[in-house]
Amino acid sequence: MSGDGDNGGGIGGAAGDESRGDALRDRASRGDESRGEEPRGDESKGGAGRAPAVEAVTGAEAVTVTEAVTVTEAVTVTEAVTVTEAGAGTEAATGTAARLQKLFEGHRLTPTQRRIAHCMVRRAADAPFLSSVELAELAGVSQPSVTRFAVALGFDGYPALRRHLREVAPAEKPGDTGSYNEYQQAVQAEIDNLRHLATALADPSPVIEAGRLFAASRPLPVLGLRAATAQAAGFTYFARKVHPDVRLLDEGGTMLADRVDAAVRAGASALLCFALPRHPREVVDALEYARTAGLTVVTVADSVFAPVAHHTDLLLPAPVGTGLAFDTACAPMLLGRVLLEAMCDALPDAQARLEEFDAKAAARGLFVE
Repeated sequence: MSGDGDNGGGIGGAAGDESRGDALRDRASRGDESRGEEPRGDESKGGAGRAPAVEAVTGAEAVTVTEAVTVTEAVTVTEAVTVTEAGAGTEAATGTAARLQKLFEGHRLTPTQRRIAHCMVRRAADAPFLSSVELAELAGVSQPSVTRFAVALGFDGYPALRRHLREVAPAEKPGDTGSYNEYQQAVQAEIDNLRHLATALADPSPVIEAGRLFAASRPLPVLGLRAATAQAAGFTYFARKVHPDVRLLDEGGTMLADRVDAAVRAGASALLCFALPRHPREVVDALEYARTAGLTVVTVADSVFAPVAHHTDLLLPAPVGTGLAFDTACAPMLLGRVLLEAMCDALPDAQARLEEFDAKAAARGLFVE
């Protein structure tokens, strides 16, 4: 099976299938860190099938490697849902992802280093067992960049960072996942992602704030291109039942900026964006343009280290699954429904609008139930 350019990396090298984890663990236990640690040369050269994503991060953000940006600058307390430590009953991968994000917070990271951080969060279960060469390939960077990343976090080198991750992470995932086939593993990974989202929603204030922004924006533009089109369209379909003017922006090209301008002229004050890997360059450009036009940007993305984070006022992370040929996005979809609920709570006439729709639907015989 071959992948699509929009796929976040189930195949093609960069964020390959989750079944590699056991083999990585076996090799790690044999101490293969010395294997093939030679520099990979060109910093912009990614792993197989990932070069376009590298361009999207570095080109669209229009920053150079020397322009170090702290994670807390890119995603401040008001810009992200805080991911707290996973409690009892949460899968190991969820807790590891939370620990990784806390480890990265407050450090000055270059765009390349943030790309490595993003990769490690997405592959949290495997992160403690990856060699520097394997991590470099997955992130689409050079091996020396991984070493510099570890040093930037305060470690003597990558072996010290990996040793730290092993010390704080469980040695094995709870439960007998070895008997699961690849489809069951993909489902289990999505269950982990939903648990991660549930942990993040322990602090509902960012979602509540987003709901207020959406309710106050007339019209409300909703942006989603390529892999994120379905999430944007689903949100828009339901939002139109309670919000007087919701505009779906699901086509790129030169007209996208014109549609943003039209929304601003009509009175829009906020924009909702769904941004999923692989992240299109024009989404990053559109968010930058929307903020320049005066819109408050709220983004649902797969990670706080996603390329769109630097162009967002309120970032709400929801992880995606990478175990199949095409990414799975149950958590972003569910977070979209949560945002709908928050918007309904902020719209005083939401219930009346729903009842009006139900009455008209019944009169027209719209549904067979």
